[in-house]
Amino acid sequence: MKRLCVILLLLFSQLGMAINIDAAEWDEELLSESGILIDAASGQVLYEKNADKTMYPASLTKVATAIYAIETADLDEMVTVSAKARAVEGTRVYLEEGEQVPLKKLIQGMLINSGNDAGVAIAEHLGGSSEAFSKDLNSYLQAVIGVRDTHFTNAHGLFNENHVTTAADLAKITQYAMNNPTFREIFGTQKLEWEGDAWSTTLYHHHKMMREDPYDGITGGKTGYVDESGHTLVTTAERNGLHLIAVTLKAESQNGAYQDAEALLDYGFDNFETITVPEGTEFVSENDTTYTVDNDIVYTALKDQEAELSVNNQGTLNIDQDKQSLSTSFSLEGDEDREGKHEVQKANTSQPDKQSSFSYIWVVALAAIFLVAIRKSIKRVRR
Repeated sequence: MKRLCVILLLLFSQLGMAINIDAAEWDEELLSESGILIDAASGQVLYEKNADKTMYPASLTKVATAIYAIETADLDEMVTVSAKARAVEGTRVYLEEGEQVPLKKLIQGMLINSGNDAGVAIAEHLGGSSEAFSKDLNSYLQAVIGVRDTHFTNAHGLFNENHVTTAADLAKITQYAMNNPTFREIFGTQKLEWEGDAWSTTLYHHHKMMREDPYDGITGGKTGYVDESGHTLVTTAERNGLHLIAVTLKAESQNGAYQDAEALLDYGFDNFETITVPEGTEFVSENDTTYTVDNDIVYTALKDQEAELSVNNQGTLNIDQDKQSLSTSFSLEGDEDREGKHEVQKANTSQPDKQSSFSYIWVVALAAIFLVAIRKSIKRVRR
């Protein structure tokens, strides 16, 4: 993996010294057909090549299956393995039909050892069938994570012509998943003792940069391969407060995929940093309105180059940088906005809702009428 081609070596040595070289200039040197590098904290794109192109993800699908299962089910639930799960092709953790396995253990076997049988067992347990699970998963990815170009037909990534995504969507899914501590723990597990009905072994993470050829700062990864997808990788790493996610799709060789992942991460760590504008920071616009940051604002910046921060009269914080693609903006609230909200809240708490008051009066009136009727009935009975 360390032996990059001569052109890549020259190019990245230049990138380390000269920040003004645009990453797009080495598109042709990236061996994968599609790729993206993002700052996990800000979500900003640091490099992309065909990032919105429809691609086959192979087992990178399991990142989505894992976070969906973690967020929508009890990890202690016992899952009964079906004959269909037992018979699935490809990489397995050798589950037996009828075997009872905790959901979390299946997620571990699926992410660490890329077990397709674990993926099917999870899908059938959560959705009743792989088909129903896929519909639920797609709805979750769209509604919760906000992807738009992903459609999965299974939980594991075995080839189906309609099972597609993009590098940009996979980066977004991984970014979301890494905010979950359970996912992050499993995703970064290098090895796991496995005791099953048919198989007792030690599972070792398939991503080589996690263990065999460790990358400085590596925090997790997932590998994938089917003939139609080529070699696919998602890789996460952190150094000095900068969290990066690299996705590469359709490399012709495994070594090529790893070269791309390492090159992208090196580019990110050599050239960028994450900057935080703390909550409470105040900005004054040209019309002398004070705007305050309600929550920490995070953005990505070029190293050794200061961004220009300014607020316009509409309360938009503009962050302008030499690298235009890193320029961004955020909406802030001014003092007048806060005072207006405070008055509305005060009015809402001090003045009863008219409709509620009207309803209350009717309830009291009906109760009174009911009591009068009862009393009259009692008098008649006594007579």
